Amino acid sequence: MEKIKIGIAGFGFMGHCHADTLKTIDEIELTAVADTNPEQLKDAPAGVKVFKSMEEMLKGADMDAVIISTPNITHLEMVEMAAKAKKAIICEKPAAMSVKEFDQMTAVTKENNVLFTVHQQRRWDTDYCIMKEVYDKNMVGDVYVIKSQLYGFNGYMHDWHVFPELGGGMLYDWGVHLIDQILNMVNAPMESLYADLKNVINENVDDYFNIMIRFKNGVTAEIELGTYYLTPKRAWFIGGNKGSAMIDGFAGEGKIVRTSHLLQNVPGKITMTAAGPTRSFGPAAPGLLVEEPLPQVNVSHRDYFLHFIRSYYQKEEIMIKPEQVRKVLCVMDAVRESAKTGKAISLEL
Repeated sequence: MEKIKIGIAGFGFMGHCHADTLKTIDEIELTAVADTNPEQLKDAPAGVKVFKSMEEMLKGADMDAVIISTPNITHLEMVEMAAKAKKAIICEKPAAMSVKEFDQMTAVTKENNVLFTVHQQRRWDTDYCIMKEVYDKNMVGDVYVIKSQLYGFNGYMHDWHVFPELGGGMLYDWGVHLIDQILNMVNAPMESLYADLKNVINENVDDYFNIMIRFKNGVTAEIELGTYYLTPKRAWFIGGNKGSAMIDGFAGEGKIVRTSHLLQNVPGKITMTAAGPTRSFGPAAPGLLVEEPLPQVNVSHRDYFLHFIRSYYQKEEIMIKPEQVRKVLCVMDAVRESAKTGKAISLEL
């Protein structure tokens, strides 16, 4: 199998991350990088050609595919150039600033018959893959609620992320990943969405959101992010009728909790506890709650590119499909509409 020769357009933080990952994969060769800022090119890997623009790289580099890791607002132009040059495309997320832009991208990539996908590498996060297995295998029974939470403390945005016209803000940043994870986990039609979107300490871009999505299979998913929450954590909760699953941290530390037996309903009888007349919220009797380990997974973001290689050689279907990316963008539009109007949005996507 010949190596896939890849160029990177945009050699900032993510461009460097991609270069570091690619050098660990034997089936890929990084042949070129491009950036309009000469400072970003000073530490380009040895033997890799450097270019001042995407256009120059497409004309002068020996490559089969391109990774687009430029600011969000430039993605459409970059995808169009790469597609017309007949290069396979991995585009950073969010792929587009709007659904209309993304439709233009899919049209030009189909017209030129090139592989087009988006870098949703967080489908290979350890915490997410564990919870997806819990959900897929009904480990806590019929699921009624899923909570995905990400809280931070360095609240201010940086670099171009502070400019809304460039695609700044957290909905465009982490929001794309967290929404994609939920939609990929709950493979069911959406019914409605309610969302809150705030600028807590950032003047021009959002730094907090809370999104509630109701699915037609009875699952309600809540996604909450705050950059200035001051209780840093990454957490998951899945509630089902046969137990609960929880995770605290990207490493996937957590547990499944069940009851050893269900208490019987006792009509007309008061049960007094230290917490008052309650059985649901008083102290649990010894042995009532039973803990089990979560399933183990072995994944990394490197797996995204191993999958891309197999898809490039048509050994398997691409996982991050354009129609899935489009659905995430539609949900993001609904988030903004709901936050602006204060009303739930009916979803028929």
